[in-house]
Amino acid sequence: MIRACFLIFVCCFTYLCAPTAQVRSEFLLEKNWRFTREDKTDYADPKFDDSRWQAITVPHDWAIYGPFNPYNDRQEVAIAQDGQKQALQQAGRTGGLPFVGAGWYRTQFNLPGYSAGKRVFLLFDGAMSYASIYVNGHKAGYWPYGYNSFHLDVTEFIKAGEPVSLAVRLENLPESSRWYPGAGLYRNVHVVMTENAYVPVWGTIVTTPQVKKEFAKVVIKTSIVRPENTLPAAYSLLTEIRNPNGIKILETRAGLSAFDMDCFTQEVIIQAPRLWSPDTPELYAAVSRLYEGDVLKDEYTTTFGVRSIEIIPEKGFFLNGESLKFKGVCNHHDLGPLGAAVNEAAIRRQVRIMKEMGCNAIRTSHNMPAPELIKACDELGLMVMAESFDEWATAKCKNGYNLLFNEWAEKDLTNLIRHYRNNPSVVMWCIGNEVPDQGVENGVKLARFLQDICHREDPSRPVTQGLDYGTRVLGNNFAAIMDVVGFNYRLPVYEEAYKKLPQQIMLGSETASTVSSRGVYKFPVARKSMARYDDHQSSGYDVEHCDWSNLPEDDFIHQEDLPYCIGEFVWTGFDYLGEPTPYYSDWPSHSSLFGIVDLAGIPKDRYYLYRSHWNKAEKTLHVVPHWTWPGREGETTPVFVYTNYPSAELFINGVSQGVRSKDTSVTLESTRNDSTASLERQKRYRLMWMDTKYTPGTLKVVAYDRDGQAAAETEVHTAGPPHHIEMTADRRRLTANGKDLAFINVRIVDKDGNLCHEADRMIRFNVRGAGLYRAAANGDPVSLEPFHHPRMSTFGGQLTAIVQTTPEPGPVVFEASAGGIQKAEIELLSE
Repeated sequence: MIRACFLIFVCCFTYLCAPTAQVRSEFLLEKNWRFTREDKTDYADPKFDDSRWQAITVPHDWAIYGPFNPYNDRQEVAIAQDGQKQALQQAGRTGGLPFVGAGWYRTQFNLPGYSAGKRVFLLFDGAMSYASIYVNGHKAGYWPYGYNSFHLDVTEFIKAGEPVSLAVRLENLPESSRWYPGAGLYRNVHVVMTENAYVPVWGTIVTTPQVKKEFAKVVIKTSIVRPENTLPAAYSLLTEIRNPNGIKILETRAGLSAFDMDCFTQEVIIQAPRLWSPDTPELYAAVSRLYEGDVLKDEYTTTFGVRSIEIIPEKGFFLNGESLKFKGVCNHHDLGPLGAAVNEAAIRRQVRIMKEMGCNAIRTSHNMPAPELIKACDELGLMVMAESFDEWATAKCKNGYNLLFNEWAEKDLTNLIRHYRNNPSVVMWCIGNEVPDQGVENGVKLARFLQDICHREDPSRPVTQGLDYGTRVLGNNFAAIMDVVGFNYRLPVYEEAYKKLPQQIMLGSETASTVSSRGVYKFPVARKSMARYDDHQSSGYDVEHCDWSNLPEDDFIHQEDLPYCIGEFVWTGFDYLGEPTPYYSDWPSHSSLFGIVDLAGIPKDRYYLYRSHWNKAEKTLHVVPHWTWPGREGETTPVFVYTNYPSAELFINGVSQGVRSKDTSVTLESTRNDSTASLERQKRYRLMWMDTKYTPGTLKVVAYDRDGQAAAETEVHTAGPPHHIEMTADRRRLTANGKDLAFINVRIVDKDGNLCHEADRMIRFNVRGAGLYRAAANGDPVSLEPFHHPRMSTFGGQLTAIVQTTPEPGPVVFEASAGGIQKAEIELLSE
């Protein structure tokens, strides 16, 4: 029974490992794959000769290599969510990349140590999509939803002493997505081998029903599978708890009776627990050993964090007894120039960038996340709203999840929850995003159906969804039935919803949808909705948004002035492939402009606006725009400052332009009747000099603390002619595993090191030593340059190049060169 006030306790994440080779082994199928885009039934035959197919490694996204083309999944539709009434040719809606169609993957592997009586499983973290799995020529399984993880028992198809042939057929349908979904075996494939008695995949549940500073009660439930001809009493489970330093701190043993339904329940007390939170992501481990008599049959490790979560009406969200607001972002799953292919280094880089901004949570919009993301959030400290579906039974896309919902929704949602119900970072389940079923008769019954599954599989976490039907969901029970009311945008509905709904809390499940391009500024500076320009960009002044959305400060002021608001998830943390709003049918627009960070992973100006509001612990003093404007001399060129200091003074070439202070008298109440073009709310959160004139030279900003004392300063200079290339890497020391990545920022600067924003020219790359060139991106939403070619044009004077390690350790030298300027090198170490 779910109460109005949730007292929800931790849990943990579970993953399979191979600590004892004799009883359990696991390995990834990464190398020795062959791939083709042809489609024939005999490809499943183990004897088929695939030597002419492309040799690839997994994870693999077949479509990210392009080429871009406006006819790739060109959709002629009216996007109802965006208020479109007539169909448009949406050329770049899904990124303009060739993901539609079928593809086959084949590999062969050995199973050392396999003998009769052992069990063999395949675990797919994600396969896009409609996956048909063939083992030694036999169809072993099928899973259509490309975002979900699934596992298969393939023991019956395995023969001792013989290699295993694995073939996978995948197919993506046209008009099946609203963004770029990726294609292929884009997540990892695991092989797991156990004895005949074992802990199944995702077979443990760890909760902490009592958490105090002095102690925490830990309950571990471990399911097992055993041969039918054995008795429960023959089995016992020995579990040891290891602290975040890996030191054993206690152990417990439990027996099994006929009444336990093949599930052990163990309880232990951890003294003075180290609690998991975004600031202290402490992780424990439960190592469980299954015995039949005195014989070890399995060993299974569950990594978990101790934490409590609580949602209190009127008061909000509490983590470990302390009030905490969600400062979250929504992210799609693609990794920019890497496409959908999972890479742990790339995911961790994104998490680090968000945390440095002050972000404390991610919504996995609009689908099941990769386990590498959840692991990174557990270890680095980000809370997660784990999302499941963008569609239910009513279509958004003709060939979307609506085709699968009736048969597969329960299976898919169950897999999601069992996979991640133990992760301490996961604090909420999200069952849908802007589903049209909000307005369908009996649609609320589908909401209850999905929420009930969540409660059945995990009663410890609340459930939400992203609602966008405004006041309609206040009268049809769609909002009232949810544990947590989540609104996508719809700020004017917040107060009415609070009055009418029983939950007494409000979540901004999706907010802002401000659009901007890095380093691009439009004049005159004014707040605009759905502004379109000939260059297909949006203004970096952060004053443009969509018809249905708003600017960041509109959300800030609601979150601060309405005490029942528990936080927000901004659309989006990073730009992503597809959805080039507002340039729906304007090819070559093919990637979003919503991101706080661009497709290359380079922060836009908006990053520093959020940082100034969310990350109070670190100094933020950022100036908008750049100060290199040949031809604008004497023209009005406003200057904005994003800072967490209360006031600042602007100087142009040493002449003061006056002091601006954040206007705390601006409130939600005082701005209710402002026009939609007003920038009044911005005065509370950003400092603005609207009448400054451009003169080449130096902008200087001096920030003052609350006592009026100068506390920080920064300068922006007019750039001279391009002189040389300057480079920095996110990490200089890498792992020699053949998949670690370094992200290198490549900038064209003048002789004094000032970024040349207008110097967009072709950069060529060369890698020597123990690494190779992987990809590059410049953040330009209209660039059609292939990501994988060893050259790319800068955008706004810079780009990001990616270097990948080889399995051999050693130095890696990356070189970037361009015509007419000095080249640069940077050395990394792979070890």
